[in-house]
Amino acid sequence: MSESLRDQLLKSGLVRKLKSEARPQPPQRPQAARPAKPAQQGPRPPRREQGEIDLAKAYALRDRNEREQRAAEQRAAEQRAREKKERRQKLGALLAGAALNDAAAEIPRHFPHANKIRRIYVTADQLPRLNGGELAVVQHAGRYLLVTRETGVAAQAIDPEALVLLCDPHEVDEDGVPADLVW
Repeated sequence: MSESLRDQLLKSGLVRKLKSEARPQPPQRPQAARPAKPAQQGPRPPRREQGEIDLAKAYALRDRNEREQRAAEQRAAEQRAREKKERRQKLGALLAGAALNDAAAEIPRHFPHANKIRRIYVTADQLPRLNGGELAVVQHAGRYLLVTRETGVAAQAIDPEALVLLCDPHEVDEDGVPADLVW
């Protein structure tokens, strides 16, 4: 008679015998002869090696670290905002009444600021003083204010970005264009 497909596969070596087929099953004992086992609470967790951490703990650690990092970044941003507000208040107190801007000024003085050409209007008396370094231009609350050199230096000490223009009379022009050129 012909062999079954399973026997043919086993002979050719393509399939191995299953362990359950390899060993004969021991005879069943009667239920009364078995010792009573304590009731298990559920499936046992798989054995882990010493350094291995389970997945839930790893996710919990990662979440906690991310929360702590976000909280630290937020505290740092709040601290920067407080410092910026304090600088603005100090600058406002320094510049209160110190602006020399004249409403009747008609001469524009152009200067570069924030990658753009900006302008401030000055009088005929203020223009040589501004170009000579006696006056300075400070930015505060979105406006350009004309102030004395000392006030401009004090504003720069409070906020380095506040001082926009302070000419040095001894500086040599790199491009050959004089600073007092009106255009």
